[in-house]
Amino acid sequence: MLPADDGWAASGPGTTGGSAAAKGDIHTVGTRAELIDALGGDNATNRTNATPKIIIVRGTVNGFEGLPGRCADLADPAYSLDAYLAAYDPATWGRVNPSGPLEEARVRSVANQTRYTQINVGPNTTIIGQRGAKLENLTLMVDSAPNVIVRNINFVDAFDCFPAWSPTDGDLGNWNSQFDLMSVRRSENVWVDHNTFTDGDNPDSGQPIHFGRPYQVHDGSLDITHTASLVTVSYNRFVSRDKVMLIGSSNTVGPDVGRLNVTLHHNVFDGTFQRLPRVRFGQVDIYNNYYRLGGDGFSYALGVGVQSAIYAENNYFALADGVATEDLLYDWGGTVITEKGSWVQSSGSRLPRPVSLLGAYNAAHDPDLGADAGWTPTLRHGPVLPTPLVPLAALALAGARL
Repeated sequence: MLPADDGWAASGPGTTGGSAAAKGDIHTVGTRAELIDALGGDNATNRTNATPKIIIVRGTVNGFEGLPGRCADLADPAYSLDAYLAAYDPATWGRVNPSGPLEEARVRSVANQTRYTQINVGPNTTIIGQRGAKLENLTLMVDSAPNVIVRNINFVDAFDCFPAWSPTDGDLGNWNSQFDLMSVRRSENVWVDHNTFTDGDNPDSGQPIHFGRPYQVHDGSLDITHTASLVTVSYNRFVSRDKVMLIGSSNTVGPDVGRLNVTLHHNVFDGTFQRLPRVRFGQVDIYNNYYRLGGDGFSYALGVGVQSAIYAENNYFALADGVATEDLLYDWGGTVITEKGSWVQSSGSRLPRPVSLLGAYNAAHDPDLGADAGWTPTLRHGPVLPTPLVPLAALALAGARL
């Protein structure tokens, strides 16, 4: 169970997961079918199964288990990628959203994949992996499920078989996918600890180009959205991914206000490009995380979104060529961030140095961001490490056991 005061997930009743499970509700699973059975027996209704349960994962659980054709087995009969590319080529279709029978067939195909590869978790659940445990080609969905713990899992390659073409997303359009490795929605008291999130041997860099844009088959690593709150994300590794963590999915002022309160500590972000995290509305405590950033495609680290209140303290940033300190923050419609104790080691420099990310951002961008997010975190388990010690501690302790 989560230690006392260990981030936002320690609020209220705290986070105990399945610690109250009876002996018959402790399961060891090694297949998709066994995982669904341990979660309650029916993937369509497991999200409402509040029986306390502990699920121990061994080996590799694959979301396409039982489907030898994988994507082909989930495709609607009226859908094919070749037909989709021919129908919605901007050169002939124009810069308007796809519509008509072929787009409707793609949507039905996505629904088929959702029913199969999205594994639904209910309240009062602990999922913990044995050494080397892997959840592959699936989304672990924690939706309307309070009091959940997920630890020591290698999350690998939750790819979308049927990405959508969005011609008005950005200046050139973009392909967008639906499936995260893990998603937390409408849930409180969730602890995500000592996991690893990767695309495995299916990186974004290996995807083809369609309509002049990368064919994006991946979405987030760990997204926290739809009024979720009281989440602690600790000692995880996020490796070689584009979109990592979205906290809040809409700029609309409404139910998310006062929610989306999340703590991130002692995580490693290694070769990741954006959303580290991107925040809307929530009070988000980001401390003692290690960022190793760079490569073609890097965008930003901390996204300051609408009504966000980020408190970033004693984080360490190691930057490769082409990554500038002033670009570690990005203004997504926010106004303030509390940022202190940051250290940066730039490419070509052996010695890191203390740097104000906010000062560097404000010197290079307009309008300025304010320096006071309006709150001070109180839920922290143990002392905050001096920033120079963060790489050693995070690299030694973060991630799932291999």
